[in-house]
Amino acid sequence: MEDIFTSRIFKVVRKFVVGRSGAKLARDVIVHPGAVVILPLLDDGQVVLLRQFRVSVEERLIELPAGTLEPPELPYETARRELLEETGYTAGSLVEASHFYSSPGILRETMHLFVAKDLIAGPTNLEDGEDIEVFTVPLEKAVDMVYSGEIKDSKTIIGVLWYWNSLRNKT
Repeated sequence: MEDIFTSRIFKVVRKFVVGRSGAKLARDVIVHPGAVVILPLLDDGQVVLLRQFRVSVEERLIELPAGTLEPPELPYETARRELLEETGYTAGSLVEASHFYSSPGILRETMHLFVAKDLIAGPTNLEDGEDIEVFTVPLEKAVDMVYSGEIKDSKTIIGVLWYWNSLRNKT
C-alpha cells in the first residue's frame, strides 16, 4: 500500500490486488474517518431537514444533518455535535439505528445513522463556509420527496426510508 494524497479530512491510498489472471492490479481507495447522519424528529412528527449548497455537485441539496467524525470523537458525540451545530437542536434521545458504507467501490467511510427525538430548539453554530437553511416537513412528505427525486442525497434517502420502513414494520 502506498499513500497518494493526504488532506485535512481524508487520504487516498493505492492498494494492490491479484486479478484472476494473476496480474497485480492497483486500486485507489479514499480513506475517511467515518461520518454520522441524524434523522431529527419533532414531537409532532415533522422531520428536520437542511437545504445545503454542495460545491462538489454545484447544487443546493435537501439533506439530513450530518458530519465527519473527528477522532478520537465517537459517533454518538459527533451526532450530538453536528445536530446542534447545523440545526440548533439538542436531542433528549439520540439512538444509533444503523450503519452503512456510503460508496464502498472507492471510499472507506462508514456512515452511522442516528435517530434524534425529544428535541429542544436553540441557535445554530454553522462553520465558516456552511450555507445551510433549516426547515421541517412531515415524515410522509419527506418520503414523497425521496420518491419524486427532490431528495437526491443518498444518506438522506437511506435515513428517511430506513425510519419509514421501521415504523411500518412495527405495526
